Amino acid sequence: MVKQLAQKMQRTCLVGFKALLMAVLFAIFFGLFGFTEHELWRASRTAAISMSTFIIVGICLIKIYGGFPIGIKKTKEIIYSSFIAIGITDVITYFQISIMLINYEQRATLTQDFFTMVGVVILQLVTIVLFGYLGNYLYFQVNPPANVIVVYGGKEGLAPFVSKIGKYKKQYRITDIVSLEDENLKQFIRDSDRVFLYSVEGEAKKTLVEYCYKHSKVTYITPELSDIVTRHSRHVILDDVTVLESRVSGLTFEQELTKRILDVIVSGIGVLIAGPIMLIEAALIKLEDGGPVFFRQPRLTKDGKVFEVLKFRTMIVDADKEKKGLVKEGDSRITRIGNILRKTRLDELPQFLNILKGDMSIVGPRPEQVEITERYVEVLPEFKYRLKVKAGLTGLAQIRGKYNTTPKDKLILDLIYIEQYSIWIDLKLMLQTVKVLFKSDSTEGVQGDLPIDLSEHPALQEEKTDSEG
Repeated sequence: MVKQLAQKMQRTCLVGFKALLMAVLFAIFFGLFGFTEHELWRASRTAAISMSTFIIVGICLIKIYGGFPIGIKKTKEIIYSSFIAIGITDVITYFQISIMLINYEQRATLTQDFFTMVGVVILQLVTIVLFGYLGNYLYFQVNPPANVIVVYGGKEGLAPFVSKIGKYKKQYRITDIVSLEDENLKQFIRDSDRVFLYSVEGEAKKTLVEYCYKHSKVTYITPELSDIVTRHSRHVILDDVTVLESRVSGLTFEQELTKRILDVIVSGIGVLIAGPIMLIEAALIKLEDGGPVFFRQPRLTKDGKVFEVLKFRTMIVDADKEKKGLVKEGDSRITRIGNILRKTRLDELPQFLNILKGDMSIVGPRPEQVEITERYVEVLPEFKYRLKVKAGLTGLAQIRGKYNTTPKDKLILDLIYIEQYSIWIDLKLMLQTVKVLFKSDSTEGVQGDLPIDLSEHPALQEEKTDSEG
């Protein structure tokens, strides 16, 4: 009875839980800083403005970084994202307080404020950790894992896909993997809670989606280009007929101008701030093996234009002569300094110069090598659509994907970015880039296991045998 009531009121409970978290974080910041900055405990303009800033900026940043997604993301990711959001909020609010109280006689010293900030950060981190673990614990007590099936049309890439679903054991319990041709497919669907459709296309996908809708089954689909275009179509009514309008016009003149201005401002600030760091990087690279500091390579940007991308060298000199191909986990060609630079992505700082020159943008699809692009286009003709916009230093595929994400999955993310483009999306992705700087899985090689109970499933075994043959 209690469990059923909690499920019905779940949305309200989640909103209340997040509001309570924000209230506690607010109380920690202003409670501690009130001891040193006494104006914050009085009915003053300083208190009103700074408190309003904390609430507005905090809510916006938490939303940008994921919105404290209880029951959707893993606890560690929730904590990581929320801590970054609230940390930036703390810094912005503190600087605002400092400016407003700059001539105030009873201001706290920098030493006092430093130790206060340390205390605030520690207490807020503890709070976010407690709320993160408690929130997910309570959510999954009320919502046990859903029984799901994976319906596949093709076996290529099926095993990695199933293994990635298997990482979310608290959300999904994979009961079976079913072929599109299985005569008992509809029975499997009726017996499940949710359905994943993998590599199912055309009329078969349409039929299964309608069948799942008829039986109230939540459906997950691996998208194709047509799905992405349709998703961002405009609803138009002609007389009494509904049609979906899909425009293929790229960025407008105003959008391109605004994007370029933003690129120049951000990359200019980036060069100034990162200048000292880049000098240190250059010195360390030179000291390690005496080779060149920079790595230059032809890459593709908007409309297929070739330019020379600039990065700090992270591999041994003439690495391509020793072994061709993409870098893999534990590649022996990576230098000691290079390993650190790659994991933190500091090797990409010189690309601010590419952006100032106009070859790249801050946000966009990653610039790909000419030869690799040609090979991808042979297998995935849609890959050329990435070139509708300038290549970018960061982007949706870089933030949501990993180094070992398949070309098709990266392409899907790039196309989603292009189709939903706006300056707000660019600003959001710039802020979210902070999340990937210290996440090891953003540069990881191929890893991950299949769910134990499905590791011997015939469909996955057949795919493994085919790939080895």
